[in-house]
Order: sequence, then C-alpha cells, then structure tokens
Amino acid sequence: MRCLTPLITAVIIGLSGASAHAVPRAKVSVAQLQAQLKKLTAERDDLKDRPAATESLQEDLAASQKSRDMARQETESVRKELDQMKSALAENQGSADTILNELQKAKEDLAAEQAANETLRSAMAEAKEKQAAPTSEGALVPITPDITPARALNLNRVTPKARKVSRGVVVVNVLVSESGDVLDSRLLQGLPGTGEWVDKANAACVDQAKRIVFDPARAADGKTRVRVWQGVGFFLD
Repeated sequence: MRCLTPLITAVIIGLSGASAHAVPRAKVSVAQLQAQLKKLTAERDDLKDRPAATESLQEDLAASQKSRDMARQETESVRKELDQMKSALAENQGSADTILNELQKAKEDLAAEQAANETLRSAMAEAKEKQAAPTSEGALVPITPDITPARALNLNRVTPKARKVSRGVVVVNVLVSESGDVLDSRLLQGLPGTGEWVDKANAACVDQAKRIVFDPARAADGKTRVRVWQGVGFFLD
C-alpha cells in the first residue's frame, strides 16, 4: 500500500518513456491516462479502507463472542436457578403432602371428638331428664344428697361366723329393695391377708348381709321408696 504512489508514478513515466522511444501503434490520449490514474487511485483508496474495515469486523466479532459468552453464562445461571427451583418444589411437595396428611388426621380426630362430645351431651341430657322427672316407686337410684339411705334394723343381731382370723372390718355392698329386703350382696373390702379361714370369713359376711332387714331408702319427697346399693360393715373380733 505504501509503494502504490511510486508505482503509479513509474507507470506514468514508463508510459511517457515508451511514447518517447518507441513508435506507438496507437496513440494514447490524455483522457485515457487520466482514467487509468483514477482507477489506480480508487484501488489505492480501497486498499487503504480494507484494514479499517477488517479491524472493525474484528472488533464486531470480538464483541459478538463476548456477548455470546455472556449469554452462555446467563443461560447456565438460569439453568442452575431452575434446577434449584425444581428441587425446592419437590421438597415443598413432600412437605405439603405431609401437612395435608396431618391436617386430614386432625380433621378425623376432631370429628371423632365431636361425635364423642355429642354422645356425652345426649347422655347428660337424658340423665338430667331422668333426674328432673319424679322418682317412681321401686326405681333403682344412686345414693345422692337428695336420697335418704336405707337404715339397717337388725344389724346388731347378724353375726358372721369367723374363726381363726385376726380382727378386722369387712365391707359388703348390698342391694336394698323398696320393701327393705336385701336382693343381692357383694364383697367390697375383705380382711387383710390370704388363706382358707380369711376367705371363709369374707364369704360368711357376704352371706350374713343378706339376712339384714332395712328401713327402705326414700326419694327427696321422703315418701317414695326406692332401691339402692349401699355398704354395710362387719367388725370381726
């Protein structure tokens, strides 16, 4: 590129020398020479512009490669974030399933508790209704402050036969009818210890309790006679 101008000059000189020493077959006009000079000048200018264009292309290529590398890095970063999000979603899905199962179990427990409470409320309402209703003659009722317990009339004359046992107290639960008779008897508290004579003494108390005559228990009105379970104690000496 730097030798282009001398080359053009040499061409012009050569053409001039040739025209001076040789006999031209055709005459070259000034216009033709100017056209050749213009063409060579254009080629020279084009050669001068090529390095700048090449440098610009190289810069564009470098910028494009840099942009591509940045795009790759961003893509890799996005892919990593996506993988992390997928992993987090999988963990959250497992936690969500656990929470749903626990919630379902809690709902079932609550439903069972509500059913039990409803049953209890029904039982309480029934008990209140029975309690509010007047006590009928001969009804089996628990001993409450409103109930006058049955009173033993011949307890001092009922003596269980107990031999070869140490002294102690035997408590027997008796079912007293509305007429004062003992319908059933059960051992609540026997003598301490074990053995044949202890068992016989306890059985004798249960049997003798059936021989007790009672003044029947009465309801709150003091007149209605009812059946009750109540304890009777025997002191063995």
